[in-house]
Amino acid sequence: MTFRQARYDEPFIKDLQSRTTFEMLSEDYDDSIVPATMRNASPNVPEIPEYDVVRHFTRLSQMNYSVDTGFYPLGSCTMKFNPKYADKIASMPLFSEIHPLRPEWSVQGTLQVMFELQEYLKEISDMDEVTLQPLAGAQGELTGVLVIRKYFELRGELSKRREIVVPDSAHGTNPASAAMGGFEVVEIPSNDEGLVDLDALRYAVTDRTAALMITNPNTLGIFDHNILEIAEIVHSKGALLYYDGANLNAILGITSPGLMGFDVVHFNLHKTFATPHGGGGPGAAPVAVRRNLADLIPGPIVRKGESGYYLDNRNSKLGKIASFYGSFGVLLRAWSYIKRNGSDDLKMNSYRAVLNANYLAKKISSDVRISHPGLKKHEVVASSEESGRRALDIAKFIIDAGMHAPTVYFPLIVKEALMIEPTETVTKKDMDDFANLIHEAVSLSPEELRALPVNTASGRLDDVKAAKELILKR
Repeated sequence: MTFRQARYDEPFIKDLQSRTTFEMLSEDYDDSIVPATMRNASPNVPEIPEYDVVRHFTRLSQMNYSVDTGFYPLGSCTMKFNPKYADKIASMPLFSEIHPLRPEWSVQGTLQVMFELQEYLKEISDMDEVTLQPLAGAQGELTGVLVIRKYFELRGELSKRREIVVPDSAHGTNPASAAMGGFEVVEIPSNDEGLVDLDALRYAVTDRTAALMITNPNTLGIFDHNILEIAEIVHSKGALLYYDGANLNAILGITSPGLMGFDVVHFNLHKTFATPHGGGGPGAAPVAVRRNLADLIPGPIVRKGESGYYLDNRNSKLGKIASFYGSFGVLLRAWSYIKRNGSDDLKMNSYRAVLNANYLAKKISSDVRISHPGLKKHEVVASSEESGRRALDIAKFIIDAGMHAPTVYFPLIVKEALMIEPTETVTKKDMDDFANLIHEAVSLSPEELRALPVNTASGRLDDVKAAKELILKR
């Protein structure tokens, strides 16, 4: 199939010229009927008719790539298809038009959804309490770190517990969240199997350690079978174990953070439960904790009483993270997804995700080196170093062919890394087509690859210049 990306010389919307002026509502309009204290100056927004606005954003959408247009194999991001029934439910006026200050008796359905989602997440994670408040994955992670900070502050240990340990394969948000929470970051290496080096962990975890932040399966797509021993090492020093829920898609119904010994968990609803992912819009990342931390998570928490559902606005020792119900539209989509799938299909989704990752690993193994041997979980990391081709150039070839590229150069411990996650929602044909593109890419010379892409609206960009010379507004 020949690919040509749509290309428009589309101006910024502020530069579109209006054909109509809307300065007056009518000829006999008298602004004196509005009290002076209630008058505002006209907002500084362009006056553009609806048809021009629709055409503008439709053209932009035609230049874009999304999970609705094709395979999106971004490793670690779990870019699965977002089912439309969830969008339809979230668009129902009885949900979408609720004012956040309505009395609780009048929004019982909304509160029931939130209560049920809290209970589902508790059962899925085997944890004791859940807050739905955090508005994005990064904020959920920061919330978890702040819970840990508050825990040691209340115990009078914060002056000593100044370090958070992270593996060298960790997501970049882990050390960032730890630092934003006021902790020093201690990095430990992975061993030859791609797992946490236990000797290094024993050395790093001390009386100064507040927590270990870890993803399991990790960013190499490997489940760390030493996780119970890891938990014992961390807890033996009085520290807490933090579960980055980015890769929860691989273990639903098979195991859980609670069974592995974790104390704090954040969920990426956009990764595991198929809500919209990224793009600058709203997100949601509930945080679950064990019972001894329950009083620290931010509220409100939805409770069920004799007369119905209500918001428990008890003053969390941590304080507020978000206002009102949080990102309710995203929470509603996740609730819909869990409700529709049920426990059996959620578990089957994990099986399919693991099957797809291992199928794809086998398909590409003759063209690029799989970083670590053995069974993969939800994703696979390959290295193009031995082929003599840069991962970036292979990615540009894939884009030029009309498919989204995988994550490149992450995790940092793999040279020329291609990080690929097919998820459970792709077809065998999608994966075969992707593997064929990898094969075609390594068959080209480095010079041929560097000339790509040519079928896109923009050619090869100067990444260094773009990073160093930021133009954030016009």
